[in-house]
Amino acid sequence: MFDLPALEAAAAIVHAVMPPTPQYAWPLLANRTGAFTVVKHENHTFAGAFKVRGGLVYVDALLKAGERPKGLVSATRGNHGQSIAYAATRAGIPAIIVVPKGNSTEKNAAMRAFGAELIEAGRDFDEARETAMKIAQERGLLMVPSFHAELVRGVATYALELFGAFSDLDTVYVPIGLGSGICGLIRTRDLLGLKTEIVGVVSTEADCYAQSFEQGKVVTTETAKTLADGLAVRIPNPEALDVILRGAARVLRVSDPDLRHAMRVIHEDTHNMAEGAAAAPLAALFQESERQRGRRVGLILTGANIDRAIYADILAGAD
Repeated sequence: MFDLPALEAAAAIVHAVMPPTPQYAWPLLANRTGAFTVVKHENHTFAGAFKVRGGLVYVDALLKAGERPKGLVSATRGNHGQSIAYAATRAGIPAIIVVPKGNSTEKNAAMRAFGAELIEAGRDFDEARETAMKIAQERGLLMVPSFHAELVRGVATYALELFGAFSDLDTVYVPIGLGSGICGLIRTRDLLGLKTEIVGVVSTEADCYAQSFEQGKVVTTETAKTLADGLAVRIPNPEALDVILRGAARVLRVSDPDLRHAMRVIHEDTHNMAEGAAAAPLAALFQESERQRGRRVGLILTGANIDRAIYADILAGAD
């Protein structure tokens, strides 16, 4: 993958556009979980999610290689699409983003605001990806995958910031969508020579990575219908799975009710907004509260991009 100088170079690219995001130890969360609990606030990026780091580094790598495609096309449920739209537009390259039908209206609006042409197609992310690949072939555009070495190098910069501030964490919980976030975290930990265990988190309704981790091979699912659109993947990426198999301690499943509860707790204890996928680490920590009692734990709050009406309904709910 990449070495430490390459990761530091990626951090320079990212920090030329945005400052490092904070990582705070929240005492109210510690009271609830029984663990010293640090939250990495990727919801504080200007795109509201960690993915923007990957897009910046991916497009920078294209340009440095002397490549300037006539357009980029990619598929997303929202955060990856914002990342590619922003980075492409900033470089003067047109971007087409394909989302599933019924995708988040607010994420769609954000992608358009960042300069993307938005196309709705398919029932879920994996079908949207098939449409994106077809468009790329028909129009002669560059298809940007959701998992790529340069995307991983970019998003890994959040892990460099986190471990730079807290190098003694016992465990970090991180959601798994297609895998760039957890793979960047694993690689950074290994480059820094740390002993922190990394735990991936998926939805009970989209658990292809959990099944694949348990069986040691790619396992696909028929559906991926979950509140957490960032976790709604049916087909694991083989390269990502290989990194996860070698570097993760375990992969946990959390339910939609677990996610709703965690979203309410994050709001109450930190006054931060968390989208479904971003609340998954805290939901997983609640599952393992006895195991982690008295230990030092990190949670990756990957983003805050959830539609207002949905979020309001969740906050109004009772546990």
